[in-house]
Amino acid sequence: MKNSHLTYLLILAMLLWGAGWTALKILTESLEIEVIVFWRFFLMSISFLPILYFLKIPIKLNSSNVKYIASSSVLNIAFMFSSFLGVSNGFAGSAGVIITTLSPVMTFLLVAILFGKRLQNTQYIGLSIGIIGGIIMLELNDFSLFMNGANIYFLLCAVIWAGVTLLAQYSQQHIHPIHYSFLISVVATIFAFLYAFNSDLSVVFEQDTRFWIALIYLAVFGQTIATTIFFVASGKLGSEKTSSFMFLVPLFSLFSAWIILDEPILIHIIVGGFISIVAVYFINKKNK
Repeated sequence: MKNSHLTYLLILAMLLWGAGWTALKILTESLEIEVIVFWRFFLMSISFLPILYFLKIPIKLNSSNVKYIASSSVLNIAFMFSSFLGVSNGFAGSAGVIITTLSPVMTFLLVAILFGKRLQNTQYIGLSIGIIGGIIMLELNDFSLFMNGANIYFLLCAVIWAGVTLLAQYSQQHIHPIHYSFLISVVATIFAFLYAFNSDLSVVFEQDTRFWIALIYLAVFGQTIATTIFFVASGKLGSEKTSSFMFLVPLFSLFSAWIILDEPILIHIIVGGFISIVAVYFINKKNK
């Protein structure tokens, strides 16, 4: 079957992304946040070098793409801090479902607000359904629970990632997506190093095998390899078909957290996540 290998690779990429939340949960149990953030972006930058070598496309920097790279680097660091705080206070599986399903809804809402985009009827329906799904997942019926738990960080992650998504979309007019991801990780590494300058970054070498497996997985497999597969497949299959595979991420996130961390699978997360997936379908559905 034509392009069947890309389908299998995309499923693998979604699995790598989904299990990344489990890896992050393991890391939150070991070291301070600024140390984890630095090493994550540093290893991510290093892991891109072989890909850039085989890609053999020169990196071109100009004022148009530098602003996207700098802005996205700041947002990526903010996302890492928010996700770290959220996962350290909550479940890794819940993070994977809430953030992955709410981010597309937040992205569309952000576009509508910032650019005054007129909505179609199906998109109004989608946003309404998305709000319902978010209320269920975030347990907004109990506001005290929301304020004291990890959900506020998960919601912040969804908003931040909506901004990252918009920047990435417009950046593709100026720079290759692989170059874009690599340069973001480099700039984020520099920012993270400056922030963690007074911290003992060498403390990672005192950690056990479980820590290093989680760190390398998160930086290399869960980010560099998965992102590269996704971008390559997007060029071959089209962004619309490729994006549909994102719905597998919440499933893999829940499953990996259940298997590795023995986390409970919460009914309200499953129900709210499914409703949010339906919302994304209506948002992307075109009126005839």
